[in-house]
Amino acid sequence: MLTIGELAAYAGVTVRAVRHYHAKGLLPEPERDRSGYRAYDAGAVVELIRIKTLAQAGVPLARVRELLRAGPDEFAAAIAEIDERLRAEIRERRRHRERIARLAAGDSLALPPEIVEFLDRLRELGVDERIVEVERDGWIPLAAHAPDLVPALIARKRAQLAEPQLLDFYLTLGSVLDRNAEGPELVRLADTMAAYLTRLAEEQGADYVGGGIESALVELLDTLVFDTWPAARRLLELLRDRGWTGWTRLERTP
Repeated sequence: MLTIGELAAYAGVTVRAVRHYHAKGLLPEPERDRSGYRAYDAGAVVELIRIKTLAQAGVPLARVRELLRAGPDEFAAAIAEIDERLRAEIRERRRHRERIARLAAGDSLALPPEIVEFLDRLRELGVDERIVEVERDGWIPLAAHAPDLVPALIARKRAQLAEPQLLDFYLTLGSVLDRNAEGPELVRLADTMAAYLTRLAEEQGADYVGGGIESALVELLDTLVFDTWPAARRLLELLRDRGWTGWTRLERTP
């Protein structure tokens, strides 16, 4: 006869595991002898090894008892079912790994390739990384909420980068991020942007630039910019004085 420690050693488990299997009703708990100890026989070793093997194979403890009592056909069917569940879990874990890999990839986490290429282009042109990050964070909710707008918007953005005035705006914006919101650089930014918008609106024959985005999303994107860079509010005031209002969706003032 074996003590609980010897039983655990023969089966390759811990005493705590044996007690856990007792509590779950998987392994019968023998009566205590006259000395107050529980004595286990060889059959308990065999049963414990079977329990351990099923548990290590991924069988939930709630089903171990069922399988221990099952006939050959029932056992085979249950194992096939458990195997399919494990395969599904493996597929899900692979998807999790893909998401983690995308997280490590930075911009590509939540953005389509064309936006990632645009952000990379901004970096190539020397745009301050903080401006690139604001652009990226603005594209994320837009791409998630209105993906059908992305192709046209990103094409417009790429074309605008070829405009010297807009590129100058991007480059100057990065240089004044840490400066006084009342400084002359911000005024020059407003002059540059207002002149560009006026020319663009005349070419398009419209009183707005960047339309097509619903108002609630425009408000969200504007708030994101203002919270990230408070001086943007001052720049917006300067633009309003020059006949334009808005940030994500720019419109002529009445």
